[in-house]
Amino acid sequence: MEKVFFHNSKGLRLVGMLHIPKNETKTIIVMAHGFTGDKDEWGRFVKAVEEFCRAGFAVFRFDFSGSGESDDTSLTVEKEVDDLRCALEYVKNKGFSKIGLLGFSLGGLICARVCTPEIGTMVLWAPLTARLPKHTWRSRFTPEQLRELKEKGYITKTRDKGVRKRYIIDAQILRDMESVNQRELLSKLKCPVLIIHGSKDDAVSIEDSKNALKYLPQGSKLEVILGGEHKLSNHLDRVISLSLNWFRRYLSGSCVQQRE
Repeated sequence: MEKVFFHNSKGLRLVGMLHIPKNETKTIIVMAHGFTGDKDEWGRFVKAVEEFCRAGFAVFRFDFSGSGESDDTSLTVEKEVDDLRCALEYVKNKGFSKIGLLGFSLGGLICARVCTPEIGTMVLWAPLTARLPKHTWRSRFTPEQLRELKEKGYITKTRDKGVRKRYIIDAQILRDMESVNQRELLSKLKCPVLIIHGSKDDAVSIEDSKNALKYLPQGSKLEVILGGEHKLSNHLDRVISLSLNWFRRYLSGSCVQQRE
């Protein structure tokens, strides 16, 4: 495991962890964390990395700008899209030629926005792929935070754990989440996609993931985790196993399939 530093197109320093398995490989999984998360994702990404590396995959996980140890203070979708593009350039410059993406929650939206021809497949955990209703995101904040949003154009969120204790949530990222066009977002994808979604997710509707299958390339699949909540923490072993099997199928050997 190596702590690495790279930059986005604005020159901001981003921090990542590069995990190389014992075997030599040109295949890598790039992980995109969720809203106000970081490259550890409360240990979920760390545990997944262990299994992926044990199976022979290299893995790169990093903090989006405004998150974790990376530079900047505020969060926006466009900045995260740029960050992921620069992360992909970083791993390609390291010699990795076969790439898979794994995105959690908002990270799933970012992966779908960025997916380029060299991406062999994507695995999305509880992804945001359709518009997030205003009442849903508003329910996640206190009256004081909503007042701050109205008066200052951003929300300050603090947390006890993790590297970054204070997050600045720009009003633009909330507008972006409200305005996602699922058909436009997903119909552009060329690679097979696995969506894993909990049946009791109260943050991102599982109905959005069911509907997503209409627009995804042939071979894509939805795995419903019965009783699973948004973070999927109580079902992590199964989620990782499903993800690993999918990456083995589409990133190992010459079995990468893409929609014309």
